[in-house]
Amino acid sequence: MRLLHTSDWHLGRAFHRVNMLGAQAGFIAHLVATVRERDVDAVVVSGDVYDRAVPPLAAVDLFDDALHRLADLGVPTVMISGNHDSARRLGVGAGLIDRAGIHLRTDPAGCGTPVVLRDAFGDVAFYGLPYLEPALVKDEFGVDRAGHEAVLTAAMDRVRADLAGRAPGTRSVVLAHAFVTGGEPSDSERDITVGGVASVPAGVFDGVDYVALGHLHGCQTITERVRYSGSPLPYSFSEAGHRKSMWLVDLDADGQVTAERIDCPVPRPLARIRGTLEELLADPALARHEASWVEATLTDAIRPVEPMARLAERFPHILSLVFAPQRAPGDPVLTYARRLAGRSDQQIAEDFVAHVRGAGPDAYERDVLREAFDAVRADAAEREAVVR
Repeated sequence: MRLLHTSDWHLGRAFHRVNMLGAQAGFIAHLVATVRERDVDAVVVSGDVYDRAVPPLAAVDLFDDALHRLADLGVPTVMISGNHDSARRLGVGAGLIDRAGIHLRTDPAGCGTPVVLRDAFGDVAFYGLPYLEPALVKDEFGVDRAGHEAVLTAAMDRVRADLAGRAPGTRSVVLAHAFVTGGEPSDSERDITVGGVASVPAGVFDGVDYVALGHLHGCQTITERVRYSGSPLPYSFSEAGHRKSMWLVDLDADGQVTAERIDCPVPRPLARIRGTLEELLADPALARHEASWVEATLTDAIRPVEPMARLAERFPHILSLVFAPQRAPGDPVLTYARRLAGRSDQQIAEDFVAHVRGAGPDAYERDVLREAFDAVRADAAEREAVVR
């Protein structure tokens, strides 16, 4: 069986101030063409179809168009909700849409109930694990502590139990939206840390033939059987080095996997450039970036006059300007943003305690802070679920 694995469309999202809807429509057209031209048997979409719980109407129209075009091809599509999606909204009409070969899996209670497709070698069971917010699903899965590993392990136990009751030789595919250990994040993914832990080990998914992951925006291979497709379009300059693509996966009669990357259309390349303003305006080596979306980091010791307007004369598609003045070695002065870069909310809070009190929090106080952050996350998730 040949699968096309994609995820993280984020329909409705902009790139800085650029409306990406046209580029997203171009990707959908590319997806449909790939399904037709490469004899794809099933499409899997591993969450974050939309960028927010209540997407703009233009994004809903594009999604509707994508579903109609996939259904017209007669190729089954299995799709789960991600942490950006409203599971309830995305899942509206799922029972009816099933009849058209579009299988929306947004209810955590259905993790152990697969979509079963057949090929010349028998059944392939597709299990959809939508994004599982630990605070909201821990009771459903009967876990004592709300954490990503606990709820995903419980969900996968249901998958393995169902698979064990099926005919010998049944192959299996799991769709999941999660941060798996070993994956490389970017700046455009929403933080899903709970209890100080964001990632889960790949071993959680043992026992199935292929795991189609969503959430991280870079295409990557965790193991030969566990892969991220990544987002088809860039959503932050941290993705400047990404090769945007989908996975074309062949699952043979014995469940062995071979995978090929299918490149996605590039609406405009990304470039990160760095130097003083005069260097960036004069350097001939930067000519290749003049048609790119550009993030410029200025290293001038003193902020120059109207830098954005001057840079735009050479780089008309510049979108982001960062200031990082060159300083003498050992100079302790750092911008607030640079001091916080890469630090979690927990670490920032602990640093604040140390700054105010002169000593950092002890073990008990760190636990109190962690529980407070988790409680805020849980409350926000519950309120969002009600609004959804």
